[in-house]
Amino acid sequence: MTEETREAYLLGAERAVHLLATEEVARRWGEESVLPGMTVGGLAGHLARSVLQVEWFLDGETVGAEPVSPVRYYARLVGTSLPDSALNVGVRERSEETAAAGPAAVAEQTRAAWQRLAQRLGREPADRRVAVLHRPGEEMLLDGYLRTRCVELAVHLDDLALSVDAHCRTPDATLAIAVDVLFAAARDRHGDQAVLHALARRERDAGQALRVL
Repeated sequence: MTEETREAYLLGAERAVHLLATEEVARRWGEESVLPGMTVGGLAGHLARSVLQVEWFLDGETVGAEPVSPVRYYARLVGTSLPDSALNVGVRERSEETAAAGPAAVAEQTRAAWQRLAQRLGREPADRRVAVLHRPGEEMLLDGYLRTRCVELAVHLDDLALSVDAHCRTPDATLAIAVDVLFAAARDRHGDQAVLHALARRERDAGQALRVL
């Protein structure tokens, strides 16, 4: 599982590196993206952070807290569909902070981080923990965190490609992990009966049980 997860993550990260370096992204950097309230640059910054943050988290100090699972990482989130929720405001602020360096710098920073991670991840043990820096005191197993980054890569590769009319397909291995994590998070958040309705009886799916983000 460790090897497959890390390979899937690196494949998705490589695809992000290539998309961020395209002329289409640089040309439309200041334009509105397909996500309301977020520029193409902000969205690119958010995508880049799915590579940059892995290094930051690996370098953070862990304290031995019980690790959060990738399913709970998403299932507990609130306000995901509300543009002005504290969650989404924080995401936009961090994304724009990263984007402030400009398209060329963001692309280069992401490429360099991906190249380092391609070497570093192979040396990290299966029980390696990382600090979740935006949630002080919280930790995840490295492979669990990489599964959440597969979600972010899959979702935002699609968002950014649509925003700039670029052809970019998420690698199958990355996409499979993203779907597995989000489906499990939907079950955790809403329960199996609600998820069953969402899958087989959409007219009874009052709570949009398959919507996690």
